[in-house]
Amino acid sequence: MNEDQFSAFEHRGWERVAQPYHTFFGNLTIQSHCALLDALAVRRGVRLLDVASGPGYLAAAAAQRGADVVGVDFADSMVDQARRIYPALTFRIGSAEDLPFDDDEFDAVGISFGMLHFSHPEKAIEEAFRVLRPGGKVGFTVWAAPDKAVGFSIVLKAIEAHGRMDVQLPPGPAFFRFSDWAECERVLLAAGFREPRIEEVDQTLHARSPDALFEMLLRGGVRVSAILNAQTPDALAAISKTVREGAARYASEDDVRIPMPCVLACATKP
Repeated sequence: MNEDQFSAFEHRGWERVAQPYHTFFGNLTIQSHCALLDALAVRRGVRLLDVASGPGYLAAAAAQRGADVVGVDFADSMVDQARRIYPALTFRIGSAEDLPFDDDEFDAVGISFGMLHFSHPEKAIEEAFRVLRPGGKVGFTVWAAPDKAVGFSIVLKAIEAHGRMDVQLPPGPAFFRFSDWAECERVLLAAGFREPRIEEVDQTLHARSPDALFEMLLRGGVRVSAILNAQTPDALAAISKTVREGAARYASEDDVRIPMPCVLACATKP
């Protein structure tokens, strides 16, 4: 794969965090899969491509509905992990921006929390259009804006208060670009899709303690993790304390429940 600086940064990151992502995000991101598969009209006999498939959660959920599924991810470690967790399913190495498939191969393309990791997300949507059959559907999920996805708000405000956001990262698309419903619609229409539909889907981070939110974003992802790891030790300690205090406000009797909704966008190829 030909990679620019941002793609290479994301690629290196995801090669390192396949297991931590599974540990910290696995029970969160799957909460929107039913809504995404419903939007894609996935049922028995539908051929689905899971783009940026990660540990294979979306592909597995589609297979449970009787779909014929293939997952593709650019990180070898993610593909290896998906194959270990779901040995009966097919996963391949490949870039969302240059899919290793022929035109008109699939009835549905799903992208679960992948759009914010692509250097050129418009290209990924164009590739989804190419590999879809006429009448096929594309759908993707992204995090809602921080005022709604509270976990991100807690962490980002803590960084702003005690550290710095202007760390040396490769330039890439804005993290919350597709939290904007109008931007989702614009990109889908520009790629040739029709009848875009956007909605918000509730998700909740369930954690055993208030410390889990900080650990999740420090160890389980790439971009926010890189920002945290670029802080001084004193700043990181202060950020951790502030995040713990913020998360504690969402504690119940037996766990911590932090709102982490997502935006779901879908459209149809004419």
